[in-house]
Amino acid sequence: MEKIKIAITGGIGSGKSVICKRLGRRGIQVYDCDDAAKRLMRTDVQLQKDLQQLVGEEVFVDGVLQKPVLATYLLGSEAHQKAVGDIVHPAVARDFLASDYSWMESAILFESGFDKRLDFDIIVCVTAPLELRIQRVMERDGITREKTLDWMNRQFPQEEVRARSNYELVSGRDDIEEQIDRMLEDMKRKYKISI
Repeated sequence: MEKIKIAITGGIGSGKSVICKRLGRRGIQVYDCDDAAKRLMRTDVQLQKDLQQLVGEEVFVDGVLQKPVLATYLLGSEAHQKAVGDIVHPAVARDFLASDYSWMESAILFESGFDKRLDFDIIVCVTAPLELRIQRVMERDGITREKTLDWMNRQFPQEEVRARSNYELVSGRDDIEEQIDRMLEDMKRKYKISI
């Protein structure tokens, strides 16, 4: 039987990582796209060759990713970002499908096309009030409000992500544990899955 696929998404500073940790305490392990992409760039020889063809041989030195080289290329244009994504995202999707995970966390689920590439059964969006998100990112990354807003504006608006999702979890509220429990109960009932 094909495994059910559940995605967790939400904009920067929405609280996805905290939600994933809380799910982990309930025995639900979540595949982290960012970690996977970093791991695959270190270990996937074909991915490394494809990136070298695109960016240049110097993007890897002795198999080690040269982050400044990749960052410079990515900042070059939106076309560059898309070209790198077109190499990395399919590799991450293949890795997820080959894994034992049913749950995936992706900040750019819709922007990256993961939602279509992996045809998720259920999409959960994590949201938070805008000011709380801004505060979290500024504190976490030590960046200005302007830089934080710039990052946020590069992602889909929270309302659009919410509209495309089956469930919403609002982080920063006292009832977050109850929200998660209600969602999991509803999933069991509606989708006949054991969690």
